[in-house]
Amino acid sequence: MKESASLSSLVFLTQTDTTIGFVSQSAKRLTAIKQRPPYKHYIKAVDSLQTLNRFTRIPKLHRKRVRRARRTTFIMPGGDSYRVVYDPHHLLLLRRLKWAYTTSANRSGEPYDKTFAIQQADVVVAPLGKTQKPSTIYRLGKTKLQRIRP
Repeated sequence: MKESASLSSLVFLTQTDTTIGFVSQSAKRLTAIKQRPPYKHYIKAVDSLQTLNRFTRIPKLHRKRVRRARRTTFIMPGGDSYRVVYDPHHLLLLRRLKWAYTTSANRSGEPYDKTFAIQQADVVVAPLGKTQKPSTIYRLGKTKLQRIRP
């Protein structure tokens, strides 16, 4: 149990399924590193649909869409956002954590800086690839689907 308690407070720098990013179970640590307003929410990456079901209920109309989506983030009716990860490299870390907050590895509103990212992370998970396009984001309602980021 001690090992999992220490893992939950670490900030990892890793190649996520979409871009190079910070991954942690501590939203406070991520907020301090990114110098971001504390009221902004982070995307919660989960390792499986079973883990996702522990956090939220997916509206029946959208269940097939969420199950089949890749590199896509969904904002649930409660306001929290989730992404199910299928990328094998990113899953190595998420299988141990089960879930983690994920965000890009830069200060809020600034471009990616490799030296900043490495200095701020507790653990660097190599290899770091290159930055790619961010995930598509949809807001799910009970009957409506709204595209937030293409």
